[in-house]
Amino acid sequence: MKKRIAKLARTTNESSVEIELNIDGTGKYSVETGNGMFDHMLAQLSRHGLMDLVVKSTGDIQVGWHHVIEDTGIVLGRAISEAVGDAKGIVRMGQSIVPLDEALAMVAIDFGGRGYASIETDLTETDMGDLSPQLVQHFLETLAREGRFNLHVRILAGYSNHHKVEAVFKGIARSMRSALSIEPRVANETPSTKGVID
Repeated sequence: MKKRIAKLARTTNESSVEIELNIDGTGKYSVETGNGMFDHMLAQLSRHGLMDLVVKSTGDIQVGWHHVIEDTGIVLGRAISEAVGDAKGIVRMGQSIVPLDEALAMVAIDFGGRGYASIETDLTETDMGDLSPQLVQHFLETLAREGRFNLHVRILAGYSNHHKVEAVFKGIARSMRSALSIEPRVANETPSTKGVID
């Protein structure tokens, strides 16, 4: 099987982002964005998705976290898309319901080549450090668009914002892990009746 890895970098006047990704890893990660809560969430993607991930992001945080978090989403999404490649043999769709204490999140993913996100959360501004609910939403929308996958997220229960957002990221990780696993019976086939992922 072809190695499903990617190494990308992107530098603008607002940020500098470097990412290394191995879809078929063991969940090893090194994440440095300067935003502790965001680092914690990216670590969940790696650990629970069993993807090896290196992230180094810096930027003009004197104007807020928007550029660093958005641009990390752009580069990580593109890295996922590059690593997935032609998608031959993948299961393609994955879903999970993940609890974290009182919180419960539902996530569904389709690596069908069309980037789209439907995110419904009731996150508020408390207990998430420097990571705002709006930036969570924007990051996930950007990740799905650039990663060329369909993403649905619903928070079903919970009152701790930390628990709810962590359940969401763990749910995304588990859903990706399932969707990107290889089905041996069709390992050389594209998982679409169209014959292409587009």
